Amino acid sequence: MVGKQITRRGAIAFHLVLTLLGLILGTFVSFRIGRPVFSLLFFLTAGVLWFYSTAYKRQLFVGNLVVAFLTAMVPLMPLIFEFPMLGTFSDIIFIYQLNMKVIVYWVGGYAFFAFMLTLAREIIKDIEDFEGDTSLGRNTIPVHFGVKTSKLIAATILALTLIALILAFSAYLFKLSTKPFDYVSLLYLVIFIVIPIFTLLFILLLATSKSDYRRASFICKLIMLFGLIYTIIFRFVVNS
Repeated sequence: MVGKQITRRGAIAFHLVLTLLGLILGTFVSFRIGRPVFSLLFFLTAGVLWFYSTAYKRQLFVGNLVVAFLTAMVPLMPLIFEFPMLGTFSDIIFIYQLNMKVIVYWVGGYAFFAFMLTLAREIIKDIEDFEGDTSLGRNTIPVHFGVKTSKLIAATILALTLIALILAFSAYLFKLSTKPFDYVSLLYLVIFIVIPIFTLLFILLLATSKSDYRRASFICKLIMLFGLIYTIIFRFVVNS
């Protein structure tokens, strides 16, 4: 988009405005909950993103892991900021014997799946940009290991994500529902998560052109979107 729909100077200005706004809001919330040290998380994130744009994205594995880790931090941030405030509700937690581990499991699970899906998508994007990265001398996974090996790496990550999802459902999900077994969640996960991941694997392994990899990247984003929407579905399942 830069140089076409928006000028380079405009992109830099927009980046600075969003970064400053994020730092100000993050610092405000940190002081509001009485944990000013938490504001360092936002300054650290801004710094990491800056180094990513200038150096990390050219390094083998580092750029992919940075983006995946920062994406995983998105669901973790509310948990980090909410826990210091739970002391206010200690009496309610004790009276109703609320299990705080459940919150950690859910948020940690979302962070894990966000990390895995983002890592797979970053590799797919690097395969799509293979020619450009080669000409620019970037040491990405496809440039270093080749396209075929990179496809297998991304496919392995997706397969592990699928296995982890099935294990998580069988171990925790139906136990948290008020019903003996949560068929609503089962149908949702099969239709909107499991089948799309299988489709993504099929498209990725058979991909031969940029359009194929672009389609695979888009499906990966859809899977992440449906994963977020499930939080709304599960709320009504639990309360029904």
